[in-house]
Amino acid sequence: MTTSYEGRPLPRPDEEVVDQGLRFDLDTLLSRRRVLGFLGIGAAGLGLAACGGSSSTTTSAAAATTSTTSTGEIPEETAGPYPGDGSNGPDVLSQSGIVRSDITTSFGEFSGTAEGVPMTLTLTVQDLAAGVPYEGAAVYVWHATREGGYSLYSDGVTDQNFLRGVQVADADGVVTFTSTWPACYDGRWPHIHVEVYPDVDSITDSTSAVATSQVALPQDACEAVYATDGYEASVANLSRVSLATDGVFSDGWELETPTVTGSVDAGYAVAMGVGVDTTTQAGGGSVGGGTGGGPGGGGQPPGR
Repeated sequence: MTTSYEGRPLPRPDEEVVDQGLRFDLDTLLSRRRVLGFLGIGAAGLGLAACGGSSSTTTSAAAATTSTTSTGEIPEETAGPYPGDGSNGPDVLSQSGIVRSDITTSFGEFSGTAEGVPMTLTLTVQDLAAGVPYEGAAVYVWHATREGGYSLYSDGVTDQNFLRGVQVADADGVVTFTSTWPACYDGRWPHIHVEVYPDVDSITDSTSAVATSQVALPQDACEAVYATDGYEASVANLSRVSLATDGVFSDGWELETPTVTGSVDAGYAVAMGVGVDTTTQAGGGSVGGGTGGGPGGGGQPPGR
């Protein structure tokens, strides 16, 4: 089995080189461009040389250069046992007030504010089937608290629904959330859950989701955050896990890794493209399986 190409690890080592995704194609194209530049070969010859001469791969890679928000299809991942979308107990998506940008506070019958290092999450959703921004898509995000629990589920926060919210993508496919940096709890790499629905009217039925995935937060930013008060448990938890051993990201995390800027004092800005193929059926929205400890002392499986 080939696990690398031109010295770069394949994000999907069990598939052909031409099926590694749009971002890998773009990196290949740019690498070839640099080489051809030294050889004096112009742009006309670039398309034939890139990606081993594969017409489909070359076309997709070249198309990616026309838009900074172009991305491959985000991998389907488990929604985990704490989705809050009605598929496993509580259903926050049926509650008035769930459509909001600031998810640091609870709403409705609950009141409370999540503590932690400030974080702004911006996702740019692309409809890959149509080749346009996914305007009108409803994006639901949720993640763990600073202490590693999940609102509505974990001990101490069952009476809270913070760190959950929905935004509707604008004409550019963009949604933005204000939140706090999540903990690293035992058995999982630090992450944010994402579900994409075709429109806001469909969020009350979890089976309507067209994509279910997760965002893998970069290690350097995690280490900086976890050195602050309130995140003490995350330091040891992070030392026991890696992206390569994580039960969700171990098969490839390239399309789930965001760009992060900022600092602990100023807060962090997390940004990522989310490619959605609306012609295929979503398959990641089930609760996680496996064994291992979970946040809040619940003993839940690690696919969360």
